[in-house]
Amino acid sequence: MRQVLVPLAVSPLLPPHGAAVRSLAGSSMGTTWSVKLVLAPDAPFPELQPVLDAVVAQMSHWDTGSDLARFNAAPAGTWLRLPAEFHHVLRYALGVAHDSGGAYDPCAGALVERWGFGAQRRHDQIGYSKPACAEIDALLAAPAIRLENGSAWQPGGVQLDLSSVAKGFAVDQLARALEARGVHHYLVEVGGELRGAGVKPDGQPWWVELEGVPDARNGVQTVVALHGLSLATSGDYRSYLECDGQRLPHTIDPRSGYPIDNQLASVSVLHAECMAADALSTALTVLGPVHGLAFAQARALAARFLLRRGGELIEIQSSAFSALLQ
Repeated sequence: MRQVLVPLAVSPLLPPHGAAVRSLAGSSMGTTWSVKLVLAPDAPFPELQPVLDAVVAQMSHWDTGSDLARFNAAPAGTWLRLPAEFHHVLRYALGVAHDSGGAYDPCAGALVERWGFGAQRRHDQIGYSKPACAEIDALLAAPAIRLENGSAWQPGGVQLDLSSVAKGFAVDQLARALEARGVHHYLVEVGGELRGAGVKPDGQPWWVELEGVPDARNGVQTVVALHGLSLATSGDYRSYLECDGQRLPHTIDPRSGYPIDNQLASVSVLHAECMAADALSTALTVLGPVHGLAFAQARALAARFLLRRGGELIEIQSSAFSALLQ
């Protein structure tokens, strides 16, 4: 079975005469990136790697010299001035945390690290052990950060982790860089998160397939025209640990301190901004198929949930997602 989704609003802007699809690619943020763009024959290639380098320098929890690492290492009671982009992303992430009742939390880095999914302690390293209940309780008791006038307050011990929003923001930054250079027809991808605009020279949109679940016995192939849309997917198959005969996904519920256990295999979100699609796909994954769907419905989010049931997948769609089906 095959499903096709198309945007409800289509721009009349066409590529310049004689334009062709060009490709750029590289590596960043521990993954790869690629861009397909429509350029006139004499148009120069835009330089995009510095755009991604700037995001890494601010928000990487792997780079010990990043602004995020500087905040995480700051003493208790310290106010730190944040770069404008970092502040923007963190403020948005804290907003999603508030709206989701804590199902999403950019301040849960210490929990992620302790479960072995962070930059320092890895679950596949020798000597790894599951956290004890007392450790989790202590991490859940960490005080909250504050944002004021472009600065963030480190109350002590808070570890920011923007890995569930920074890639989406990086996609948006690449898109903005292209638009600023007069490129309005492109498909941008960073680590599987995508954003598309305009059309190809033949008038066709950028068709992409929603990420499937590799270990499922069934599944519906869904393709979407990324025309003024972004796509992000959160899945339990990307990273997980095997512990006491259980497969524990990398997505941690910040409310309980434990990996999620709601049978969701993946959640895909379509949104105008990739930063939003990235963060919201994680929030909906933690909320689960019932509360996550209610959250999506209340906010008119286009979301698809794939639920594991007896080795097969059950697809659940929000109304906004179903409205895109053709």
